[in-house]
Amino acid sequence: MKTNSSAITRVVDKNIPYLSSAVAIWRPRAVLRSWPGVAIALVIALSATFISSNYGGPQLLYALFFGLAFHFLASDPTCKPGIEFCSKVLLRTGVALLGARITFNQIASVGVTPLLIVVGGLVATLGFGYLLARWLKRPITEGILSGGSVAICGASAALAISAVLPQTKENEKFTLLTVVGVTSLSTLAMIVYPLLVKLLGFDPTEAGVFIGGTIHDVAQVVGAGYLVSNHTGDVATFVKLTRVACLVPVVLGLSIMFKRKDGKSEVDAPPLVPFFLIGFVWLVITNSLGLIPQEVNGWINNASRACLVIAIAALGVKTSFQSLASLGWRPVIMLVMETVWIAAFVAIAVLLTR
Repeated sequence: MKTNSSAITRVVDKNIPYLSSAVAIWRPRAVLRSWPGVAIALVIALSATFISSNYGGPQLLYALFFGLAFHFLASDPTCKPGIEFCSKVLLRTGVALLGARITFNQIASVGVTPLLIVVGGLVATLGFGYLLARWLKRPITEGILSGGSVAICGASAALAISAVLPQTKENEKFTLLTVVGVTSLSTLAMIVYPLLVKLLGFDPTEAGVFIGGTIHDVAQVVGAGYLVSNHTGDVATFVKLTRVACLVPVVLGLSIMFKRKDGKSEVDAPPLVPFFLIGFVWLVITNSLGLIPQEVNGWINNASRACLVIAIAALGVKTSFQSLASLGWRPVIMLVMETVWIAAFVAIAVLLTR
């Protein structure tokens, strides 16, 4: 009993600085200092949403590109606090709210075989990303980040994973490049994969498993699935949500791994269990128990999307094309090869389990 009490005490003590920081953000003085940067990110996000809604195209990608055009404001002392707030606090809030999209029944409804294929593809792609990073002589964190974004849920996974990786400028730039890459590849896959499943002779269920198990972002999965048939769209959505649910153990595992390897002080090191991850799990459980009304669920999903779009806009402001180009061609090759890898893995697995 004594051991358990001391363990709990250590966890609470380690998280107190983060609780204090979270409270400090909402103090009147902090709010006044942050609002110019928040307003800029919000306007960029609204512009991206308008273009996406009226002319089509990926909302997150527009937000990122529009943000890049305002990079000159990143170092402005008036705008910087708000930009930092959006790129960190709103980012984690948006990822946490994704939990309201998932229930345990949705995960169970896809059956055991598709679940094994999804988990196998996820693990294989993470491992492949790690090996690619070593082969291309890139930091291991880049292989984990790109592999995780391809394996789980695209831009959202990239943002969630980056939140528990060491916070360096190189990792921040690579996160932005990953968001651009996986969003672009998802859009391309949404067009190509409905044709590919017909060439491979997949039935509607198999097509749903393939589309849901390979395309990176949720929106593109839904679009590609329903291009084939309503049944394929339903299966693809459920399979995709299963991959999204895998975000919890992956991010938790990475948090533990980098906590152990972090050479910084206890105050500077990330918490063992990130608060946004706790929120994500809590919303999954609450939604699974039917405690979230459908209307409220819709509001939460919209809030999640809004937070992520604003966060992406702020991240765009914080970087430049020159900084992205400085990463070289290897990160792009990593994303493309990981995308091909997971598509081949899932396709072969579906064919073998017929």
